[in-house]
Amino acid sequence: MEEIIQFDKQLLLMVNGSDSLYLDYLILTLTNALTWIPLYASLLYVVIKTNLNVREVFLILLAAGLCVLLAGTVDDEIVKPLVARWRPTHDPQIGSLVDVVNGYRGGNYGFFSAHAANTFSLAVFFSLLMRQRLLTIFLVGWSLINCYTRLYLGVHYPGDITVGLLWGGFVGWFVYWLYCRVTIPARYAISNCYVPVGVLCLTIAAAAVCAAFGVHM
Repeated sequence: MEEIIQFDKQLLLMVNGSDSLYLDYLILTLTNALTWIPLYASLLYVVIKTNLNVREVFLILLAAGLCVLLAGTVDDEIVKPLVARWRPTHDPQIGSLVDVVNGYRGGNYGFFSAHAANTFSLAVFFSLLMRQRLLTIFLVGWSLINCYTRLYLGVHYPGDITVGLLWGGFVGWFVYWLYCRVTIPARYAISNCYVPVGVLCLTIAAAAVCAAFGVHM
């Protein structure tokens, strides 16, 4: 186990940070949850357009909320305090070697990554719900982008990310399974699913342009 922990630390130091201010600004924007509000709004738009029944829309919103509760809140409130594994930025062994961006260090404990768990749980749930391959690819990519930002900023080890993805994937599948026990999912048209894909691409493009001008969220 000690060898695995040391490998985890060395791997983090290999991918953490860079000498590019542009990347620093871009990553700080992409890691911010507020950046992805347009994506969430676009998914809600598709849900409302497809499910004209208020009950169905409410169930999907409830399911998405349950994903975040089980994936992220359980992690932050229960797992991190119990495991108490230092974030790289606070780790006495390698903390001084971690490239910190804009003074951002996160909380004390980092196992496991709530960013990875939250985003992947939502990616899995909406992928199973809408059953469109293109959307699935982009949502999984969105989650992995969020995971990379946490490594770049040095606030999580690769092991934290891996466990977060595994837990988030299970939560997304489990919540969808519960959702199917309550109701029959609607069929989502591919044309509607182009909307969140387009919004996701535009959001990343806007973050890239802002970073070029030294602006970040």
